[in-house]
This record gives sequence, C-alpha cells and structure tokens, in this order.
Amino acid sequence: MSSFVHLHLHTEYSLLDGAIRIEELPARLKELGMDACAVTDHGSMFGVIDFFRTCGREGIKPIIGCEVYVAPRSHLDKQAGTDKEPAHLVLLAENNEGFQNLIQLVSTGYVDGFYYRPRVDHELLR
Repeated sequence: MSSFVHLHLHTEYSLLDGAIRIEELPARLKELGMDACAVTDHGSMFGVIDFFRTCGREGIKPIIGCEVYVAPRSHLDKQAGTDKEPAHLVLLAENNEGFQNLIQLVSTGYVDGFYYRPRVDHELLR
C-alpha cells in the first residue's frame, strides 16, 4: 500500500468543487494503492455516514473531516461585505470525541452562523 493519504478531498457534497461520488471513492483509492483517506467537504458532513460504510466494506480507513468556513469576526455577524474573503480551515476528527465536536461545530455553523454559507469563528474553535 501507498504511504500517501489524502487529507483534503471533496466529494459530490462539495458543490462545484468535488468530483467523485462517495460510492466510487473506495474502489479508486484501492486502484491507487491507498489504505486510508479523509473526506473534507466544504461546510458539510452530509456524506460521512456513507463514506464510513463504503470504506469499511472495502477495507479502507475512513478519516472524517470537514473544511469549515471561518468568519473573520463573529459567526453571528451578518453584515454585507464582512465575509468577502472567508478563510477555509480543514478539520479532522482523531476519535469519536473529535467526531462529536466536529458535528457540533458544523451544526452551529448552519444553525447560527449561516450567511451565504455555514460559518464558524475563532471563538467556536477554542
């Protein structure tokens, strides 16, 4: 197996950015000799359950992550023009606690911080 592991990969759940369907990913990883991969879709974790299950069936280690949008000030700030250049941050869950934290963070981005896209801020990341 390859020692290379993708830690920043977008799927069909990253609209206009991801190209591969989750159901096709494990077979492609095997073709390339990879035994692990992280999925880090933009601001969403909609595909992580399918990713986890399809990788498990193929013997690929799934690494759960998300590429979050970080608001320059507060995720609650919804004034026009403040997020012209949102920062992106790739977050990976190391274990179940990290997975639960990631779910909470992404959910907060959607519920409280949504302004054109789900956003978090530095305070939430602490």
